[in-house]
Amino acid sequence: MPKVLNPNESYTFSRYFDLPYSPEDILADLGCTIERTDCDNLPYAQCDLDWLPELAETIRRRLKRVNTNTEQARREALIFPLIDRICDLLDYSINIEYTVNVSNWLKGSLDYYIFNPSPSNLLVIEAKQSDLTKGFTQLAVELIALDSWVESDIPILYGAVSTGEIWRFGLYDRAAHHVLEYLPLHRVPQDLEFVTRTIIGILQR
Repeated sequence: MPKVLNPNESYTFSRYFDLPYSPEDILADLGCTIERTDCDNLPYAQCDLDWLPELAETIRRRLKRVNTNTEQARREALIFPLIDRICDLLDYSINIEYTVNVSNWLKGSLDYYIFNPSPSNLLVIEAKQSDLTKGFTQLAVELIALDSWVESDIPILYGAVSTGEIWRFGLYDRAAHHVLEYLPLHRVPQDLEFVTRTIIGILQR
């Protein structure tokens, strides 16, 4: 029997953000485990990024003149320009507000789902209320849903949760039903190169 999720209730992805339970208990009810690590052994691209200084300056200007108090503002002013630039470079598709319906416990919209036929993919979500801890729980649930939704042999599904100014990465091991949360936080624009090279590395792995 589930410990914290009600079998008779429906849960959207955004609802998991508001649940008062621990990530361990929530994911256990979904048949998964979670582990946290302070390592940063994520894929990392070594390609030329001569456009990165210009993007960093654009982000700095936006931080000065755009009110990023709302979730929509953070997505449009800070998160989307970065992933759009990367996907333009790699010629990858971006699904915005991508709808997934696996079950009553796994359904809702994904903020940004990046994929290409290689196959490789990355899920990026904006952390509601700038809460990366609860945001990562929501990200983990969405990665679990993608495991049932994505028809491919990709062994690892990668994801990131972001406030626009801060990023945290994670992954889902599909065979082990195991979520790995990378604890290091990466600030933008200060750590823009790391975030950019990590995203490209994930998509080109």
